[in-house]
Amino acid sequence: MTGGAGYIGAHTAALLRRRGYAVTVVDNLSRGYRHNVGDAPFHQLDLADTPALSALVAAIRPDAVVHFAAYIAVGESMRVPELYFANNTGGSLSLLTAMTRAGIRCLVFSSTAAVYGMPRAVPILEDFPIAPVNAYGESKVLVERMLPWFDQVHGLRSMVLRYFNAAGADPEGRLGEEHEPETHLIPLLLRAVLSGEPVTVFGDDYPTPDGTCIRDYIHVHDLAEAHILALEALFAGAPSNQFNVGLGQGYSVLEVIRAVESVTGKKVPYRVGPRREGDPAILVAGAGRLGRTLGWAPQYPGLTEIVRTAWDFARQRSQTK
Repeated sequence: MTGGAGYIGAHTAALLRRRGYAVTVVDNLSRGYRHNVGDAPFHQLDLADTPALSALVAAIRPDAVVHFAAYIAVGESMRVPELYFANNTGGSLSLLTAMTRAGIRCLVFSSTAAVYGMPRAVPILEDFPIAPVNAYGESKVLVERMLPWFDQVHGLRSMVLRYFNAAGADPEGRLGEEHEPETHLIPLLLRAVLSGEPVTVFGDDYPTPDGTCIRDYIHVHDLAEAHILALEALFAGAPSNQFNVGLGQGYSVLEVIRAVESVTGKKVPYRVGPRREGDPAILVAGAGRLGRTLGWAPQYPGLTEIVRTAWDFARQRSQTK
């Protein structure tokens, strides 16, 4: 597993291990944390180092690779796009090269709803046009465009999971969001509650009912479950496919603020700032294909449940600092 020291990768690695899978984590720790890996076998390695990566893959000879390693901040991608194409796209090509050399033929790829850009309608279906409006989304699109060629030429089958907004934390409190800097809405709101420092809402003039962006939030545990189902489908011989991973329900920024206030019992201090470049107004998944094809169903289908697990983790983390 690449990027297994990060937020979603760590949750997926933990769930895989609980299901009896042997997991080896590869991460350069530029955005992840060693403590997220626990006692799983770990190799600190940058995917751009193709010779070292090829040697490692050949030595481990995994049955499959789950590929999380990527930079994910939309705003940053619009300031330094070269960083995103080098790391996200170039690192993925290096990984595909290493897998091909070692004869590894199964890949689950962490993609994003950002590949759709400004969607023509909602909910967003997997066959909608791919038209990203930020460099982060484009860096993932380029990988998605490589994968069919590796399948055709090398027989490397892949499951592409296009995430909507991952949120929440391990219900047992062991893992949660620890991005630095943090860019995700729910942990930023929780930090504002704990610190009293106002959080910025980026834009209140979007064409939505309350003027703020609408997003589809999915609990990280349900997202991890989707990866395992995708992996098991590949092991069973399923062909390459692409899936949205979301709940099919959108919430505006102000609705999320109200949910945080309900869960915490505290007011969220916030200010309204200008729109953030590259942010679509509405991103809501049409997630039916995932359920129909892989049998996926969310265990945390409500925003309140998602926020509650994130709040439990945030409080615990604040008490240990």
